[in-house]
Amino acid sequence: MRPLVELNYDAASALSLGRRERQEDSVAADFPVGAGHGFAVLADGMGGHAAGDIASQIAVTEMFSELKMLISDPEQLEENFDADLRNALRGVNACINHYAKQEANDSVMGSTLVAPVLFGDRLYWISVGDSPLFLFRDGKLLRLNEDHSMAPEIDRMHSQGLIDGDDAENHPDRQCLTSVLIGKEIPKIDCTTEPVGLQQGDIVIAASDGIQFLTEAQIEEVLATRGERPSVEISAALLREIKALDDPDQDNVSLCVIKVTGPPDIAATDDRPTTEAAGTLSDDTQSGDAAETPPAVTVLARTGSAGTRVLCVSRKAQG
Repeated sequence: MRPLVELNYDAASALSLGRRERQEDSVAADFPVGAGHGFAVLADGMGGHAAGDIASQIAVTEMFSELKMLISDPEQLEENFDADLRNALRGVNACINHYAKQEANDSVMGSTLVAPVLFGDRLYWISVGDSPLFLFRDGKLLRLNEDHSMAPEIDRMHSQGLIDGDDAENHPDRQCLTSVLIGKEIPKIDCTTEPVGLQQGDIVIAASDGIQFLTEAQIEEVLATRGERPSVEISAALLREIKALDDPDQDNVSLCVIKVTGPPDIAATDDRPTTEAAGTLSDDTQSGDAAETPPAVTVLARTGSAGTRVLCVSRKAQG
């Protein structure tokens, strides 16, 4: 294992319904105080009525469960990150396939997934789909993971002069996904074999594509203005900025903001729980401070019009 450079993480998750009737995003994070490592899992579901939300819950629940087990041996996980996370992703995909067959759902249900994993000053990730993973450093926002949609290809056509800027920006296929978890073969997987180095002051954001109703310049402005504040306030500020757009087509938004701070000072830590649960939060409310789930217990729940539903999916044998 690489030498461990101790850093502290301040993480908070948030969701917004946007202008959609259903919340099809899910997010969960686990950053135990003083552990020197942590992870988040975020998924953006697709598939129409009562399919996209289930797909994203399955994706987050299963990957969270796998990572929680794997990270109990952080040295082993970092050494085998690519193989272990690809195996875990295949398990997620199999669970989605199993559920779709059991329900005999005529809709194609699927989900994107992005999971950043941090060890000290090193950031790894695995992702499928178009949910972005950003790094904010020195006032600049950089997308780290691949965009598995038609947008990069359309932008390439624009750069080669094959289509003009307006046509590229408004292309009807721009949001079409080229890889997604739908229970079949996964066309593209972005999984790091070498980490991105982190430093004090960095902000990592995993998000669904709903955040991209904001321009990168707008996101940069929020982070530059609020970057010194706790992650829960940064999350709230981003959601307020999205709400202020008042876009009639605003998609669901989910995000996890991870601030990289100095070495952990256990004496100075607050009483916030270390595990965040996926749920539906209002535009001006974030998970974290209000949760009372003990760190040893992870509950993944969804609150909707039908009440609160707990989803539990596991494929691991006991022994």
